Amino acid sequence: MATSAPQSRARRLEGTSERRRYTVHGVVQGVGFRPFVWTLAQRHQLAGSVCNTSGAVVVEVEGTRARLDSFGAELISLAPPLSRVERMSSTTMTARGEQGFVILESRAVDGAYQPISPDAATCADCLAELFDPSDRRHRYPFINCTNCGPRFTIIEDVPYDRALTTMRHFQMCAPCTAEYADPSNRRFHAQPNACPECGPRAWLADRGGIERAGDGVAAAAHALRIGSVVAVKGLGGFQLSVMANDGAAVRRLRVRKHRPDKPFAVMAADLEAVRAIAVVDDAEAAALMSSARPIVLLRRRRAPECDGIAAAVAPGLDEVGVMLPSTPLHHLLLDLVGAPLVMTSGNVSDEPIAKDNDEAVTRLGSIADAFLLHDREIYARYDDSVVRVVDGQEHVVRRARGYCPLPVELAVDTTSPPVLALGAHLKNTFCVVRDGRAFMGPHIGDLDHPQSLAHQGEALTTYLRLFRAVPSAVAADLHPDYASTHLAEGWWQDGARPERVQHHHAHIASVMAEHQLRGPVLGVAFDGTGFGEDGTIWGGEFLLCDETGYRRVGHLAPVVQPGGDRCAREGWRMAIAYLRAAGLDESEVPAWFPPGEGAPDERRWRLVSRVAAAGDTATAPVSTSAGRLFDAVASLLGVAHTSSFEASAAMRLEALARTVPVGSVAAIPVQHHGSPMVLDTHVLVAELVAQQRAGRDVGQLAATFHESLAAGAASACSDLAEASGVTRVALSGGVFQNALLLTRTTALLRARSLTVYTNHAVPANDGGVSLGQAFVAASRFNAAPQGWA
Repeated sequence: MATSAPQSRARRLEGTSERRRYTVHGVVQGVGFRPFVWTLAQRHQLAGSVCNTSGAVVVEVEGTRARLDSFGAELISLAPPLSRVERMSSTTMTARGEQGFVILESRAVDGAYQPISPDAATCADCLAELFDPSDRRHRYPFINCTNCGPRFTIIEDVPYDRALTTMRHFQMCAPCTAEYADPSNRRFHAQPNACPECGPRAWLADRGGIERAGDGVAAAAHALRIGSVVAVKGLGGFQLSVMANDGAAVRRLRVRKHRPDKPFAVMAADLEAVRAIAVVDDAEAAALMSSARPIVLLRRRRAPECDGIAAAVAPGLDEVGVMLPSTPLHHLLLDLVGAPLVMTSGNVSDEPIAKDNDEAVTRLGSIADAFLLHDREIYARYDDSVVRVVDGQEHVVRRARGYCPLPVELAVDTTSPPVLALGAHLKNTFCVVRDGRAFMGPHIGDLDHPQSLAHQGEALTTYLRLFRAVPSAVAADLHPDYASTHLAEGWWQDGARPERVQHHHAHIASVMAEHQLRGPVLGVAFDGTGFGEDGTIWGGEFLLCDETGYRRVGHLAPVVQPGGDRCAREGWRMAIAYLRAAGLDESEVPAWFPPGEGAPDERRWRLVSRVAAAGDTATAPVSTSAGRLFDAVASLLGVAHTSSFEASAAMRLEALARTVPVGSVAAIPVQHHGSPMVLDTHVLVAELVAQQRAGRDVGQLAATFHESLAAGAASACSDLAEASGVTRVALSGGVFQNALLLTRTTALLRARSLTVYTNHAVPANDGGVSLGQAFVAASRFNAAPQGWA
């Protein structure tokens, strides 16, 4: 039967060679993307090339239309596991009759950049080889391939090639070179590729940095088993380690590190070992097993179920932070010691972690008995990330190794100039925005320390270079005395557009940025402290806001903070302030004030009470802080009168509340006399005190406090939504890292038909403030701030 003309023409076109150029943007360097493209081109019998540039991966392929269509679709659908294709463009070109497919040399493009992959935990294939006696990399601590190993922590510049990483110091041997050049090999173009013959090596050194003879990892394992503190060089810096079941070693580490109570993280060999320590659900297991290998906060098993963890690891808490090994070196160490290890940041408390060998010996010599060192340099200093799973969803608590520098896509004009946001003073991070991508820097920590400021400068310089960003606008907090504000002032003097973003607006904007929200939302920002536009301390805020401006429409009832910032460490001061605000009879208070470590004697009680009553804002500033409310209640219930680290009293209060079913509700009046609305938490405190004096169980009272605050916040939001017509609610601020409060507030808001958004990819604490600042500043390029009057 004769073929019709259209059918004949279609078949000729199908057999005609075409040429296309695909430009692929996203996390496509350092993730095995070029080898993947080569393999895909071979499968589809296409000729052409693939090239890394500093701006994208450029693929040119030639073949039939059908094969090109399939190839283009699979470039996205079958992309390597560590890659993240953000967008891809296609251009039709004139066919050249080219034969074969090649990987071209990388080339730099002026001003261009690419997102870069975070470091990735050891993959299953490399782990199998690590413990295979017949493999040439058997027990080699630096085994890696295109699917795992160091990435951002060793990259000095883009494009991602060995010559621009700290691996440039190691010349590959003939077998490694052959793997690197073989497109069918898992190590094809794996930039950190190495083996025992040509790659980095590990060794154990004493406190003075003098190398000890023998197998370094085996010697470190022996030192740990006999109770020593060993500093271990990881992917992004040093960790301090002891046997987690050795109470004396754990206590010794606490004394040396000046960390009396703050919980330590634990590293376990595998999921089975984790489940001996803690209860693990499917979502938590997925977080533990992810390539990021974060510390995951888990509910600790109770004795006699719990095996192998000393009480001193996480004293007084029902949670423990656990992670799985992220490097081959860690796998070997866990295999040799045969039990979980404490793995905590390699620093003196609140300072940045050490990353270089000499630096570690100098800074950690008074803490560690020995050092497990290696000679693969760390370029970017990164601490371990921390996450918590709440209602089946991951929430990042500290964003660092394994997560940074993956960008957050913003709902802003991608042609807007670059923006830099310098974050908060505590838990500092920074954020660089370019082309609608927000690149958050790693966890820096508190900027009270000169070392933290130096770390911030070091990391910021790296980000600005790698992402080719020259900020046109620089955002900072309203607080005039923050170190981050002073740094911003230097940029402003040099011509950058100044953007001031109120602290709690930035918290809510961070949620909006994550979820690509624009337009008005109701924001509930509960945290410890933030500088308010009225000069008082804010921290229990209800805001009506969008991406450019806000209006304060409600807050917790104000109370003084006698002693100012000391209240964050001495919660009993806030207990006094709240008792006064609640109108209770002070003359009786010292007699029944709950005993416990840190409780004030009558003399101190009277002194602070007088300070609270004096009305001098210099010594007792006015505050609406939700964090200080938690401190007050923890003290009044006798749970904790002081905090040795941030939010420790609140954490103990939450742990106690979780020991009983959902608490009853003590109604909190919502006062609408004028604007803003006030959630009268003084009434809640008075009711808790009355029930405590009547002999009610303290655990029940802790649960009632959580449930009542959640119910009060939901009730306030319902009223505000009705008045404003805004039904989207964003929850943020460090207090919402309290899983019980977050779960109950979310449930009660949804029961009122309100749509709830929370932080997931970035911290709800001050570590997420830089993202919110950046989103606001970038949005203001194209829209004036709303007055919200």
